[in-house]
Amino acid sequence: MDRDEVMVRPAVVADVASLVDLRVANAEAHLLLDPEVYRIPERIAVARHFRAVLAAEPAGHALLVAQIVDRLVGMVEVVRNPQPPDHQILRPDASAQVHTVVAQEARDRGVGSALLGAAEQWAAAHGIGRLSAGIHHRNVGAVRFYERHGYAGSGRSLTRQL
Repeated sequence: MDRDEVMVRPAVVADVASLVDLRVANAEAHLLLDPEVYRIPERIAVARHFRAVLAAEPAGHALLVAQIVDRLVGMVEVVRNPQPPDHQILRPDASAQVHTVVAQEARDRGVGSALLGAAEQWAAAHGIGRLSAGIHHRNVGAVRFYERHGYAGSGRSLTRQL
């Protein structure tokens, strides 16, 4: 892959097959990190999800893609978190989860940074003041990537297998 410019744009229905490929490749990499946590979703379910997102354009949900020449090499989803119910102690906070995927062959070319920057701009324009990325602790590259972009630990999630 040569050094062509990365273009980030909103995803369209014609991108669904490439989005499915990116999601499945990402799942395969995560399965190697922790097979007790991750799985490879059915391609048809992933396609159905992306088509639904693109058809509904839900408020607080963005799906952006990175393209080099005519090939999709990455994607980012921004998914708004629900507000806590009024009986809980958490303050209402417009926040969202960000999920970034970059094709292996396009890494270290600024694709992830371009996607994350576009996601942050989109979130700010839609009233979202806080983004978080749920990263598995063994995914050292992703942890470094988000830390380089100013993301830091916030709280701790504790689980117990029953």
